[in-house]
Amino acid sequence: MANLKEIRGRISSITSTMQITRAMKMVSAAKLKKAQDAIVMLRPYSEKLQEIIQNVNSSSDPDQVSVYAQKREVKKVLFIAVTSNRGLAGAFNSNIVKELNVQFQNNSQYEIEVLTIGKKAYDAVRRSRTVFSNESSVFDKLSFDVVSNVTETVMSNFREGKFDEVYVIYNKFINAATQEVITEKVLPISMVETDAAETQVETDYIFEPNRNEILDNLIPKSIKTQIFKAVLDSVASEHGARMTAMHKATDNAQELKNDLVIFYNKARQAAITNEILEIVSGAEALKNS
Repeated sequence: MANLKEIRGRISSITSTMQITRAMKMVSAAKLKKAQDAIVMLRPYSEKLQEIIQNVNSSSDPDQVSVYAQKREVKKVLFIAVTSNRGLAGAFNSNIVKELNVQFQNNSQYEIEVLTIGKKAYDAVRRSRTVFSNESSVFDKLSFDVVSNVTETVMSNFREGKFDEVYVIYNKFINAATQEVITEKVLPISMVETDAAETQVETDYIFEPNRNEILDNLIPKSIKTQIFKAVLDSVASEHGARMTAMHKATDNAQELKNDLVIFYNKARQAAITNEILEIVSGAEALKNS
């Protein structure tokens, strides 16, 4: 019977775990809808802003290059790693850490620092790499202004020459079950030139006060939007990954519980059979005596 008591305890423990994982799945599903709406609404704005910058740049003075587009000899690189503050989200955080390690190997000839957005990234690199800044607190009250303050710090360090290149690594939200690890170059920005015919069609604008001044205002906003989009993508991906992970955990717990119930019933039936045999044997022994 002690064995049966142990099995009942395991079944009870698994049932409690299932209740927790099912509740976490429901919470993540509720949060996912809001996060998904936010990133879906931001993406067209970000893409259109990039398009306007390319169009304006195509007809601006080529001798006046934005400070954020200046390419120089690469000596020091900053990686912005975006993870979450919590776990239980499958491979969501570990995939970012793996990609970060790949980038460390590919850029081993440069001096590297890391800006972490998310405690999981900070915990992964704080002992082995130079952490420029830990900005995990942005998730406490996430907004464009909060992320802009972090981005402004990065931009000022780039202007001062403390970093020659800046990259952001994050999970791009595809759907609730799929996230794609993306490494994007943030600085220096890429200013693609277009041919004359295309320029005439795409940049038929009236500029006030002038193209270069407009670029000076649009480019910082574009960089801040790019980082904010990466953070929103990561938030939506986190909730999707956690919802999927908790769904799988609940299914696995249900399967384990079913196996234990079957094992418990077999053990209980065997114990009852043994008790019946003992009673019958005792009765037969008394009868013969």
